[in-house]
Amino acid sequence: MSDLQDRMKQAVAAAAVEQIHDGMVLGLGSGSTAALMIQALGAKLRSGELSGITGVTTSFQGEVLAAELGIPLQSLNAIDHIDLAIDGADEVDPFFQLIKGGGACHVQEKLVARRAKRFVVVVDSSKLVERLNLAFLLPVEVLPGAWRQVKAELEGMGAEVTLRMAVLKAGPVVTDQGNLVLDLRFANGIEDPASLEAQINNLPGVLENGLFVGLTDQVLVGEIVDGEPQVRDLQKR
Repeated sequence: MSDLQDRMKQAVAAAAVEQIHDGMVLGLGSGSTAALMIQALGAKLRSGELSGITGVTTSFQGEVLAAELGIPLQSLNAIDHIDLAIDGADEVDPFFQLIKGGGACHVQEKLVARRAKRFVVVVDSSKLVERLNLAFLLPVEVLPGAWRQVKAELEGMGAEVTLRMAVLKAGPVVTDQGNLVLDLRFANGIEDPASLEAQINNLPGVLENGLFVGLTDQVLVGEIVDGEPQVRDLQKR
């Protein structure tokens, strides 16, 4: 990551943390920008600027980081509400519809986003798109024993489908839930994300897909303007 990119991500993470208040139950997202947000939160807790925070993480990676920083954590089943969830995204369209799941954490991410009273997305400007899935693949988490069946059904819907393979181990990526991930590309992108989200999730063997529709309340975008990092607060069309 270049210095400018790092400063941009730091700026948007800091802007998100400014929305956190004492006593909140927080959904702590996954990915590089969310990790910077968790680090900034940990610094505010250590300095005493914030107190009484409880975190609910969306991935094992985030759990390890938050624990190292001393952020008190609870499981999703142990809390009765989430005040604010902050997470990244792989793509954001003009209607605040998202693709998430580049890190294969989209099941827990969607559970936390759905539970939150407010869901704030933190991204850099490269993640803004006019239509989803033209550039970034749509992930679908599937039961290991059903991946070939689901793959065939998704191909029948017009998608190009690949089983996501691990980089530093032999074999496929395995999610925190012990499942596999199929990555989809539709030739013309996704025209109706809400309809496709429901259609895919209705297939037997599918746990969840990476389309986030009707969940996002605010998008904070980090960008470089005249060589300096700035944060833009997007308004939904």
